[in-house]
Order: sequence, then C-alpha cells, then structure tokens
Amino acid sequence: MTGGIFLGVDGGGTKTEFVCIDAAGAVIARAVTGTTYHLQVGVDEAVRRLDQGIMAVCDTLGVTPAALDHSFFGLPAYGEDGVIDPQLDAACARLLGHDRYLCGNDMICGWAGSLGCEDGINIVAGTGSIGYGEREGQSARAGGWGEVFGDEGSAYWIAVQGLALFARMSDGRAPKDVLHDRIVDALSLDHDLELCERIMGTDRMGRGEIAGLASVVSKAAAEGDRGAAAILNAAAAELAAIAGALRKSLGFPDGMPVSISWSGGVLSQEPLVRRPFLEALEEKEFRFVEPRFAPGHGAALYARKQALRLSESNEELRQMRRDR
Repeated sequence: MTGGIFLGVDGGGTKTEFVCIDAAGAVIARAVTGTTYHLQVGVDEAVRRLDQGIMAVCDTLGVTPAALDHSFFGLPAYGEDGVIDPQLDAACARLLGHDRYLCGNDMICGWAGSLGCEDGINIVAGTGSIGYGEREGQSARAGGWGEVFGDEGSAYWIAVQGLALFARMSDGRAPKDVLHDRIVDALSLDHDLELCERIMGTDRMGRGEIAGLASVVSKAAAEGDRGAAAILNAAAAELAAIAGALRKSLGFPDGMPVSISWSGGVLSQEPLVRRPFLEALEEKEFRFVEPRFAPGHGAALYARKQALRLSESNEELRQMRRDR
C-alpha cells in the first residue's frame, strides 16, 4: 500500500474526533465535533456532526470525501439497536458518497489505538465504560451496557455514586465528609435538596455534565474522604472485572501473558483509579501496555487495516480467477 488517505472517527460520549492518516500512519488532518451519541443528541444531530467533521478534515486536505480510500466510524452504542444501526450506516454512506467504509462501536477505536491493532484487551473508561479485545481474528466485548444499568467504573458511574453518597451525607445516613462541601461548591447549591432540581429538573444536567462531577469525587478522595476513595476503588474493581471477563471469553490460555491497555479519561488521567486497577490485574497474567496512540488515531489505523484486508482479499479473488 503505497498511498492513500484513511479516516478514523472516534465518537465519544463528550466529543467526536476525526483523524486522517496516510499509508505510513502519519496524521495528516484532524478535527473535533461534539458527541455523536445518538441516545443523547438524536440521530439527526449525530449525522450532522459526522458531516461537519468529515468536511472539516477534507477541507484541511483540499479533497472531497471521494478521495478517502477507507474510513472507519467508531460510534457510541453502535451494534446495540437493530433500528438505529442501519440508519447510521446509511448516513455514513451518504456522507462519503461511496462504500469504502465500515461502522462499528467506538470501543474498537480505543483498542486499535492503545494496542496498535495487535491482539490483546483494551478497557475504555471515559464518560461511559466498556472493554474490547481481539485474539487471532476473534473479538469480544464486555461491559458497556449504558448509564441506566451499566457502565460501571466510568466517569458517569463514579459521579452517580458520588451523588448518592452526598445524599446519604446530607440526611444523616453517612457522616459528612469532604465530598459534601465539594459538591455544594461545584454546583453552587443554596441548599442540599436543590441537587434534585439540578439533576432531574426542567433544566437538568446532561450526561456529560454529570460525568464531569467524577473529578469532584476524585478531588475529595485526594483530600482524605474515605467514602469517595471507596468509590474510586470500586470503580477500579469493576474495570478489572471487565478485563477478566474478556480474557476468559477470548480463550487466552492460562500462563499466557495478555497485553492490556486503557483509554478514556478515568484510567488515563486518574491515578486513584488506574493504580488499584493495575494492582488488581498484576497476579492475573496481564502485560500492561501504555497506550500507543489516542483512540482517534486508532480508528484511522483500523480503517487502514480494513483497507489492506480488502485489498488482500480482492487479490486472492483475482488470483483464483487467473488460476482457473
């Protein structure tokens, strides 16, 4: 593969990154839009943001979407709704004007970036959480069931656990500690019950805004709040459980060190979660790999990998025809 432009789209719960690389893997264009999580912004807005990002990188390169050799769209919640998935897939075809693309879940972007598309497991812990891994062409996911009854260990989950602890502190079910005052300050609450209005009222906070409160929990833990520290330890344990489930479902044999990496702000930027997460996996035959590339770059690498796979498959077909 001597030339080409490969587009990767990493759709996160807070933002969406568009990265173009050349055949050598060097980044040649980049753009960022808002989240393309359709459950949060709707399908039409998600598609509008995809269009905005595609056009931004194409403008940077001075090309049209027709010049993109292959694209990978890693979209939040993709693969989980048989009605919405075809709509998103068709929208990507319409925006590009050709069929040289693949849609998948954004969990693939973190794995492809962190491990450079090599066998192993990646744990995503950002606004939401999920784990994804590949072994010898087989793939598996764990976690990622959404904020209503899943996404354990994510920023949203940490924030919700923190808000629940705040409520217990407020009415006396738990002793007041640092976290109580930190949430009052962060949300400028005139009284504790005003929290209900902020979270569930007419002008309630969005998913991303709530997830942002995870940093308040982290700061309280760093200041000695034992309840907040317990929340972060629990988050680490949940993420380690995802890794263990993936190791088993992918069939890695006992005694084989499995490469594991991570992406998303919780594990990348929060040592009070990353440290116990790694400690929980130390005795379970994992080999820790610092993330090699960001998820957006990983999405572009995955697009290049798919293009190469298609090229090899087409060459095999041509060879079969010549041999007849």
